[in-house]
Amino acid sequence: MASSTMDRLLLVEKVLLLKSLSLFKDTPEHILADLAPLMQEVEYEKGEEVFGENEIGDCMYIISSGEIRIHKGTTTLAILKEKEVFGELSLLDAETRSASATAHTDCTLFRIDQEPFYELLESRPEVARGFIRILCQRLRAQNEKARQNQEG
Repeated sequence: MASSTMDRLLLVEKVLLLKSLSLFKDTPEHILADLAPLMQEVEYEKGEEVFGENEIGDCMYIISSGEIRIHKGTTTLAILKEKEVFGELSLLDAETRSASATAHTDCTLFRIDQEPFYELLESRPEVARGFIRILCQRLRAQNEKARQNQEG
């Protein structure tokens, strides 16, 4: 009995974590409850590489605790913190990673793999809407940046 209670608590915690992400903030909780079981907990020690630039990506990560450094070689592009997501494009398109990700501190991450995610999308198109919205925001931001560069 105790293990099912623990699993259920963990499921609720996972759903709350997903709901806190901009990627899924508009996705109803009952749909996130279908996504939550796909989240696999993984731990990395400070300095350990999560993935390298040019590796084929087939999963995304959610930071549960700690910090992740996104970098190209020795150049740091970003330091991501708790409740941030990285590698999410690989869920939709298994291409090479555009940068490396290394644990900046000891980290606990949740990994979601592409194949079970695709299976979920077939029954839950609402999950795809969150991704589409984020991709559109990124594209608009890049277009705006390109426009400003042309004007400047």
